Amino acid sequence: MENELLNQLGINWKLLLSQAANFFILLALLTFLVYKPVIKIIKARSAKIKEGLDKAEEASVRLNEVDAIGKKRIKQAEETSIGIINETKQKAKILEQELQRRAEEKNAHMQKELQASFIKQQEEAKERVLRGAAEIIKKTLVKTVELKPEAIDEALIKKAASQIKDEK
Repeated sequence: MENELLNQLGINWKLLLSQAANFFILLALLTFLVYKPVIKIIKARSAKIKEGLDKAEEASVRLNEVDAIGKKRIKQAEETSIGIINETKQKAKILEQELQRRAEEKNAHMQKELQASFIKQQEEAKERVLRGAAEIIKKTLVKTVELKPEAIDEALIKKAASQIKDEK
């Protein structure tokens, strides 16, 4: 009866069985020869894509780290340069003060030398005046002695002084 039912439906069980066997053989062949290699290729590509994404993410993280390090070093360099500039300013102030002190010392030394020179010139001038005065007194006395000693008075002294003055 089963055969009759299958015959009435137009199904040949031998043919059905052979087609089912062919289908499973074809399914097995396609699974092993096509499906598994394609899945393997897809998994490999997925792994490469994931690896690429991971590396891109890692590169992004490293780039951010390098950028942070670069900013940090730039900041340190700026701080160092500001420190050097400040140090140079301080050294310049110290040098300026030192130069100012030296200039003041030199000025004071020159003033002392100038005062000493002035005092020396004053003493030399006094000496010359004293020598000149002594010479004038000597000449005045000589002129006075030439006159009569009894007639020496103020008028005669003036006359002798004026004569000495005229001689020069």
